[in-house]
Amino acid sequence: MSAAADPAPSGALGAGDAVPARAAPATRLPRPLVALVLLLVAAPWWLPAVGLYPYLAVEVAIFMLYAQGYNLLLGHSGLPSFGHGAFFGVGAYAFGLAQKHVVENLWVDLAAGVLVAALAGALVAAFVSHRRGIYYALLTIAFGQVAWFVAIKWHSVTGGEDGLLNLRRPDVDLGFARLSIASNEGLFLLVLALLAAVVLGCWRFVHSPLGRVLACIRQNETRARFLGYRVWWCKFAVFVLSTAIAGLAGALFAMAQQSAYPNVMSLHQSGFVVMMVLIGGGLASFWGPLVGAAFFILARDLLGAYTETWLLWYGLVFMAVVLWQPEGLAGIWRQLRATAAPGR
Repeated sequence: MSAAADPAPSGALGAGDAVPARAAPATRLPRPLVALVLLLVAAPWWLPAVGLYPYLAVEVAIFMLYAQGYNLLLGHSGLPSFGHGAFFGVGAYAFGLAQKHVVENLWVDLAAGVLVAALAGALVAAFVSHRRGIYYALLTIAFGQVAWFVAIKWHSVTGGEDGLLNLRRPDVDLGFARLSIASNEGLFLLVLALLAAVVLGCWRFVHSPLGRVLACIRQNETRARFLGYRVWWCKFAVFVLSTAIAGLAGALFAMAQQSAYPNVMSLHQSGFVVMMVLIGGGLASFWGPLVGAAFFILARDLLGAYTETWLLWYGLVFMAVVLWQPEGLAGIWRQLRATAAPGR
């Protein structure tokens, strides 16, 4: 039986489960996506109003992309990958190496970041997809640390601790026109367009037959296997897809920073995307990781303007949210809506 082709059976989920809401048909353009695009388009104007700089909109959009792809694993499929920064870094290095040694072309270099990250993800997924729970998480940490160590020590390729420097922002070649992204404003529009496309693709994916099977696996992997689904293949496929999105985010980050360095592959950097997803409410909401990523980046810069120990204060906020409202910011928003409209 092909899990990608067959819809989830009616017995795959209990009557009280929350997954059917996720599995509703997604035939229209999601309204939250439209609102997100409109809000981000205006970001270069409203960010200075709160004491931040316009370039921050680029980072917000990149990490939204990263968090949304990661949530396909953690939130939707229940697969805790705690070494995901490795694939973000692999995408960044692949972009830089392709630009320096192959060709300076935006689409080719971005494709290199996505493809190499997906191949690395396929290699890791081949080892971890037959595991679950804490063993799955520990294996992803181990592979992430291996990737970080290689990036640090392979000086002839990665540049060691200095990384790859002086990367360029190639023009966007549309065939009929060439658009410059040398400015932060131009780069932001490119990242925003890719973010919208990826978020829409993820929305379609979680509402697809394979997405419903993954939701079933999240709730009860053994039950899904007895129903005849190829659990190993499904976990393998979503891991590769998530790492490909992480590679795209890493490639865009390398282009934004005009450098690729090993720090983005470290364990604590991998933990940041987990915090983004959890504080946003990715376990309960498709849109939560987008909110969580924006909250993390904005808090980092706003708190960092007052203290070097910003991460301590963010950690306290994170613990308070998780303990008080496990569904994160998305859960808080739902409660506020329910309070404002009790009769609905």
